[in-house]
Amino acid sequence: MKNITIIGSGTMGNGIAHVFAMTGHNVSLVDISQEALDKGIATISKNLDRMVTKGSITEADKTSTLANIKTYTDIKSGATNAELVVEAATENIDLKLKIFRDIDAAAPANAILASNTSSISITKIASVTKRPAQVIGMHFMNPVPVMKLVEIINGYSTSKEVSEAIGNKSKELGKIPVIVNDYPGFVANRILMPMINEAIITLFERVAGVEEIDTVMKLGMAHPMGPLQLADFIGLDVCLSILNVLYDGLGNTKYAPCPLLVNMVTAGKLGAKTGEGFYVYTAGGKDLAVSPSFK
Repeated sequence: MKNITIIGSGTMGNGIAHVFAMTGHNVSLVDISQEALDKGIATISKNLDRMVTKGSITEADKTSTLANIKTYTDIKSGATNAELVVEAATENIDLKLKIFRDIDAAAPANAILASNTSSISITKIASVTKRPAQVIGMHFMNPVPVMKLVEIINGYSTSKEVSEAIGNKSKELGKIPVIVNDYPGFVANRILMPMINEAIITLFERVAGVEEIDTVMKLGMAHPMGPLQLADFIGLDVCLSILNVLYDGLGNTKYAPCPLLVNMVTAGKLGAKTGEGFYVYTAGGKDLAVSPSFK
């Protein structure tokens, strides 16, 4: 599998394109507009510059990585020669189902179709294709060039051969694959999101403030980042979407999103990407202070 198509050039998509291109794959990066694609390529270039500065790659490595990426604004053109397609679009079930119908029609019959979804059922996604045995979850962690884990999710019909192939491909990228089964939230978010939600509930019930909650988890539990800052980094809209998938899929009230989270998303306070969530972000997201709403 040397010809890789990535659907979506946002935070996750450009990171996935980065790691495939840097390991010598031919990458077709697909998005709905050239503007979005240009932004994605600019992010990859900036991240490669950072690696050059640190001495982890050379300028020649950067040049060859960027040369391995071609951009397209339609799936049909971008997936024509794909051996593996990785969808990294917004965490929205209707959008993903539409994309997979389009990918299924455009990609060669032997191509593996993977989703970077963090919570949506792989079995459901596979059901709209004519190749459910070749559909799998390939959940990278953010930031993709840095984080080692790839959560590989087997749908109900995913073949053993496809699962092994994606595990091996993840290792080629320098990642560590962990294979899990297809239930709401898989492993990563089934454990992480209730923790984040409980931190938000703790704030909502005025047990402690934003910095106090995050400090307890950083110093007491050795987490590199507190749960509220992590929620901002992930995106509060994404957290809400995943919690809704857990709540709807498992029918247990312990997964019900905190009303404060719902209100913040409704108000457009989505975290680092909008400049404000539990914290206010300035200087490109590097400087942060507790949001005035929680002081």
